[in-house]
Amino acid sequence: MTATEVTADGVRPVDGKGADGKGADGKAADVNPTDVKGGGGRAGGARTGRKPSAVRPAATRTSPLAARRRKLFWPLLAPAVLVYVVFFAGPSLYTVWLSFNKWAGAGPMTFVGVDNYRRLFDDPTFQQSFTNTLWIILGVGGLTFLVSFGLTMVLRDMRGRKAARSILFFPNIVPSVVLSILWGFLFQHDGLADALMGALGMEHPPNWLGQSNIFRVIMVGLVWTSTGFYTTILMAAVDQIPPELYEDCELAGANAFQKFRHVTLPLMWEVVGVCAVLWTISAVKVFEFIYAFAGAAGQMPDAGVWNTALYTYGEAFASGGVPRYGSAAASAVVMVTLVGVLVVLIRRVMRRDTVQF
Repeated sequence: MTATEVTADGVRPVDGKGADGKGADGKAADVNPTDVKGGGGRAGGARTGRKPSAVRPAATRTSPLAARRRKLFWPLLAPAVLVYVVFFAGPSLYTVWLSFNKWAGAGPMTFVGVDNYRRLFDDPTFQQSFTNTLWIILGVGGLTFLVSFGLTMVLRDMRGRKAARSILFFPNIVPSVVLSILWGFLFQHDGLADALMGALGMEHPPNWLGQSNIFRVIMVGLVWTSTGFYTTILMAAVDQIPPELYEDCELAGANAFQKFRHVTLPLMWEVVGVCAVLWTISAVKVFEFIYAFAGAAGQMPDAGVWNTALYTYGEAFASGGVPRYGSAAASAVVMVTLVGVLVVLIRRVMRRDTVQF
């Protein structure tokens, strides 16, 4: 059998050697690997100047579906990114920039650095507004979740709970302005609240709408308007819990609180965390209820019931005086920062391992 030699020009026969590396006598021939020409070998001892070509992996082939997805990625994503930048990111960054300037809404801006923030925290009205905001977040939120948990425990085994859930959710589909007007009728002089106090034997009910009580009445009203929403969400989470777990609790003699403590609460902990975040975000933005309930004839309410949202509005659109958009922007930045800090704290505090059931 004729042996061959690999060269740059192809394969040519070599005398005395077979293709299997054996000689004509069937013995293995001494083959010097460096004698192989082409691709960096030597031809008769002469270097070709080429380096051996590296072995390249086979090209990764993408499926037609992945290729089409790659082509459609930016055409589908670009409109959403454009809307986000124009209507959210851009105004947000401009608000941050405005908070470092003094501007009355017309004329040139004057850069004042952190003076708006310094004046903000030295302003007793903002301090009172910030305190009221914390009361709404913590006080109203805590009472809202406490009532929601109680209603969840009561309605879980009650007949007609879907109808009860709809009734509880009803205040959320009514505008806040309407609810605040209704709330005002309930607590006006000789209103339903006074009649109820009279039925209980109280001859001189408190002045509900006086300056010393009006913010407490507002807080109770916020609990009333918010409880149905969070009760509905929590009940939806409770509906996903297997009833066998409650049957086991009954066999073990557990009471209603023990069922809630050891079964209901752990299994809907993630939902409770989401509700806490939602409440924090919505509580900072409470505006219509306070404005319509405590305000009069298009005027701002007394500063004692303001929260940071009303303070921001009062700085930007005050009925009298020169608007202070820089101060209003600084207040808005403080609100966003407060929400961000509280949301991070809530997520870290309420972090738990997911319970599978």
